[in-house]
Amino acid sequence: MLVAEIEQPKLVRQPKTKEIPEDLVYEIIDGRKLYYKGYKDVLSKKKKIEDIIGGSGLQSFIIQYILEILYLKIGRKSYHFLTNEVGSHLSHKTNLSGDIHIFDKSSLPADKINVNYIDIPPKIAIEIDIRIDLSDEKDFFYTFTKTQKLLDFGVEKVIWIFSKMQKVIIATNLQEQKPLFSESHRHKVYVQTWI
Repeated sequence: MLVAEIEQPKLVRQPKTKEIPEDLVYEIIDGRKLYYKGYKDVLSKKKKIEDIIGGSGLQSFIIQYILEILYLKIGRKSYHFLTNEVGSHLSHKTNLSGDIHIFDKSSLPADKINVNYIDIPPKIAIEIDIRIDLSDEKDFFYTFTKTQKLLDFGVEKVIWIFSKMQKVIIATNLQEQKPLFSESHRHKVYVQTWI
C-alpha cells in the first residue's frame, strides 16, 4: 500500500498596513478617504497633526475679506454665512467640508442646525485653496469631482479661489446669469467669471 503525504499549504500572513487615524481624513467622496496634505509627514512623525490641519494665514485673511463684503453688501437678514470647514453630508459615504457656505435662511431651518453634518445644500460654496494630499494620481481631478458632487447636491454656484495661482474658477449648473442675492431691489450682486 502506497501512502502519500500531502503537505498543507502554510498560511502566509499579509503584512499589516498602518492604519491611518480618522483625524487625518479631510473629506470622503464615494467612500474614498481623502487625507490632509502632509498626512504622511504625521505618520512618519516628522510633523504633528496640528501642523497640517489648520488653515493658512492667507486663507484665513481671504475668508475674512469675503465675509466682510458679504456682511456689508448682502447682510444677514436672509442668509447664513457659515465658515470653519462646514461639514456637508451629500449622501452615503460622501461627506465634504467647505470654507464658506452661504445658505438661504429659509432653506436651513433651526431643526437642521445640530452636531451633525448639514444635509441641505448651500446656495453657494466657496473653496479657498486645496488642503488635501494629491500624491495619488486618482486624486488629480479632485476639484472637478468635488465641484460636480456639490452641483449635483443642489449647490447653485461653486467658487474656487486659488491663492498661489491667483485664479478664481466659478462653476454653475445655471443656464443664465442670475443675481446671486437679491434681498431687496437695492442690493444685487453679480459674479463675473475670470478663468
